[in-house]
Amino acid sequence: MHENALVLKALHKAREAQKKSALATVVRVFGSAYRREGAKMLIDEDENRTGMISGGCLEADVAEVAIEVIESGTPILRMYDMDEDLVWGLGLGCPGKVEIYIEPVS
Repeated sequence: MHENALVLKALHKAREAQKKSALATVVRVFGSAYRREGAKMLIDEDENRTGMISGGCLEADVAEVAIEVIESGTPILRMYDMDEDLVWGLGLGCPGKVEIYIEPVS
């Protein structure tokens, strides 16, 4: 099943269970990144995640921000600088910048 279809299915499941959730979407990429614009991840109030917005290095932080978004009801636009020398030092191979919009889902 296509990843966006899995995210949509998880969204319907969260709604049926009356769980609050947030949707994280890659809206802009500067330079090199593992995922492109349109990649999505759904995070519910229990911190269950469906979908990927990076190669695995941003998901945990975005999930934390998503919980803030769920609690406040206010969307957040977050920029992540993937410069491995400044942030990771892990040789990740994608030294671009990624802008992610995290919005509550009613």
